[in-house]
Amino acid sequence: MPMSPLEELRHSAAHVMATAVLRIFPEAKLDIGPPTETGFYYDFDLDRKFTAEDLERIEEEMRKIVKENQPFERIETTREEARKFFEERNQTYKIGRLEDIPPDEPVTFYRNGEFVDLCAGTHVRYTKQIKAFKLLNIAGAYHRGDERNKQLQRIYGTAFPSKEELSAYLEQLEEAKKRDHRKLGRELGLFHIDETVGQGLVLWKPHGAVVRQELQNFIADELRKQGYEQVFTPHIAKLDLFKVSGHFPYYQDSQYPPVIHHEFLDERAREGCTCGELANKRRKGEIEGYLLKPMNCPMHIKIFDSTPHSYRDLPVRLAEFGTVYRWEQSGELNGMTRVRGFTQDDAHIFCTEEQLGAEIAGCLDLVKTVFHTLGMTDYRVRIGLRDPDSTKYTGDPANWEKAESALREAAKILGVSFTEEPGEAAFYGPKIDFVVKDVIGREWQLGTVQVDYNLPERFDLSYIGADNQHHRPVMIHRAPFGSMERFCGVLIEHFAGSFPLWLAPEQVRVLPISDKLLDYGNVILSKLKAAGIRCSLDERNEKLGAKIRRGRLERIPYLWVVGEKEQESKQVSVRSQTAGDLGSHEVDTFLERVKQDIRDRTLPS
Repeated sequence: MPMSPLEELRHSAAHVMATAVLRIFPEAKLDIGPPTETGFYYDFDLDRKFTAEDLERIEEEMRKIVKENQPFERIETTREEARKFFEERNQTYKIGRLEDIPPDEPVTFYRNGEFVDLCAGTHVRYTKQIKAFKLLNIAGAYHRGDERNKQLQRIYGTAFPSKEELSAYLEQLEEAKKRDHRKLGRELGLFHIDETVGQGLVLWKPHGAVVRQELQNFIADELRKQGYEQVFTPHIAKLDLFKVSGHFPYYQDSQYPPVIHHEFLDERAREGCTCGELANKRRKGEIEGYLLKPMNCPMHIKIFDSTPHSYRDLPVRLAEFGTVYRWEQSGELNGMTRVRGFTQDDAHIFCTEEQLGAEIAGCLDLVKTVFHTLGMTDYRVRIGLRDPDSTKYTGDPANWEKAESALREAAKILGVSFTEEPGEAAFYGPKIDFVVKDVIGREWQLGTVQVDYNLPERFDLSYIGADNQHHRPVMIHRAPFGSMERFCGVLIEHFAGSFPLWLAPEQVRVLPISDKLLDYGNVILSKLKAAGIRCSLDERNEKLGAKIRRGRLERIPYLWVVGEKEQESKQVSVRSQTAGDLGSHEVDTFLERVKQDIRDRTLPS
């Protein structure tokens, strides 16, 4: 696929950066330098660590190269000449990349000035066209993304057609730093990730648990309205279950290794049996294995299959907040938004083909309700379709066509613009993904709805139809939040830690201006607790200004200040996290307002 003009610009900026690095550090070895969705990067092997000062030097050298107005020249060569070129320069990573080029494709270099790189292109015509760029940071990156390989140094940068666009992007990055859920999660006591527990495994602290529980309560209420039934399933199951579903072969590289159960070996087999031999026995089927579940759907299928069903019973809607496990590469882990253990607000619907359209529409309405309630109204819909030329997908092509058609029709009814992306379907069926734009313009893939004809086939599911014959149900997978961890991480950044009142871990804090007002403060606190409000009393012997500053830093939606005047009039002076000083109010009156805002799930003004 040809590059867009912006991708060409960024790809060219990556080459200019590599040119600058080799001018300053001629001993550096180069790997790859592609454009990305937000900029570009290049991977380097260098004996010393790059520093922030090095980035400044590299960026200054890039400006010189841009002013030199070097042309980008495409050069086609032979594999032998390319190999010799890199061998002479000891660029071993480039020799490895040369082997990746299919035999029927040409081998091409791109030259700008003294720099020559193995590259398929394309590029801008001259370096002077790269007018606005910035180097951003340095990170570690394993060669080819494999932890068994050497860790290289990756320099990230970005480039835009104009300085105005670059400036706007850099401002967005600064705002994103302030909203970083890892930073706010630490400051607000929401979650913790501990190396002794394991990378990518989230420990929800009490405040974070409140946010998660309120979200679960919210979605559970909506599910009850739509006729879902709650189920619970274990965290681990026999490996054969996931072989039947297809999850083990299709997701094998992103799963935790299977657990081998020793009770299936007699004493003689266990004696002297190495881990490798046990693994071979498991692969041959001589002993059983268990797997931390990567998906909840096979177990929901077994619940459906445990009871005979008539067409009158359908649709059957099973829901679970089920925790699943995926082995993500350590370099891809990111706070709560990319983890190894996460809880899905998962549900599976078993229905007839005739019911499919209405059930998809119900799923999409649920996702819309979630986003509307949380003020995430700027989103787009992406339909992931099968790539007919790929071997990744399983099942009858005719069923795929029916499933894809059903999703297209549902997306049209939804009334939101959508795009179709071949190759983005799950291995068992096409899907609709909701891509949400947050308040600073970043996009996040959150809710998903998938149509599946294949797993009912693989598990031989059936129901008795009106003709008294066995028929195959259709299955819908849906998760409005997607992952509770990822969704909460996105919400922290979307709201910058200032959650709506109904989600806030602490909703009201009472601030007596002196110890003499503690008794009156406790009277108010008792009223708040009796009304079910999450609240506290700041009893610290500090000045009122310090208490207010702490409350604001901790993102408490309401601070109720009580002084002698408020005690005499049975009032409180109210300060809002978002609206500032709201003046004095009668306690019971404002308490009713708070309760109503919580019931209505009112968003911050």
